[in-house]
Amino acid sequence: MERAIKFIQASALVSASLLVIVSVATIARSQSKNAKRVAGATSQAQKAAQILTEIMNTPDQAIPQKLLDKAEAVAVFPSVIKAGFIVGGRGGRGVISRRVKGGWSAPAFFNLAGGSVGLQIGASKTDFVLLFMNDEALGGLLQDKFEIGGEGSVAGGPVGRSASATTDAQLKAGILSYSRSKGLFAGLEIKGTVISPDNDDNLAVYGIKANDVLSPTKSWTTTKIPAGVRIFPKTLARYSVRRK
Repeated sequence: MERAIKFIQASALVSASLLVIVSVATIARSQSKNAKRVAGATSQAQKAAQILTEIMNTPDQAIPQKLLDKAEAVAVFPSVIKAGFIVGGRGGRGVISRRVKGGWSAPAFFNLAGGSVGLQIGASKTDFVLLFMNDEALGGLLQDKFEIGGEGSVAGGPVGRSASATTDAQLKAGILSYSRSKGLFAGLEIKGTVISPDNDDNLAVYGIKANDVLSPTKSWTTTKIPAGVRIFPKTLARYSVRRK
């Protein structure tokens, strides 16, 4: 009987030890995966800031200041890949910040995807910049997914200091879209492209989802934004700040 009791105790101790080992290993894997996501999100914010800086530092080919000042949110998707033969598609990741009092919110992380059919050979990388011009367009970002040209009206945005910002299409469009490929920056109307939150990244960086990051009730100050991703709203504030 005594042997049986000792055997049971030993078995329980081994089981508990194994459980601890498995738990520690699981936590370690989770922390490692989370760290990789944070690093990737930081890289996306830095790339987006660099692209915006390069575009705005070329006044003759930049987003008109008046339009940027009217925008309620700005999205930048670096190096979106378009590839295929006969049937093609595009895909990329990027960041979106909304305007807040005296600056811009922390960047929420989103995916961009869309398809196209036609004669296509080869692949290309394109940077996309989107201006969300009103609360209705901005509200679409708080959904699980948002189709440009579907729920949200879109027009190709004008570029340069002398560009007109008063055409009917631009006044009515909720979203103005731009693209940069091989150094050329121009307005481009894109339809059928879906923007959806990358909440794995948002949860890793902030512990909350994209709709909470961009919520109008969420209060953001520079010190509340993680240092690694702070560069994107700080870059936006360099070119447009609305006091309200």
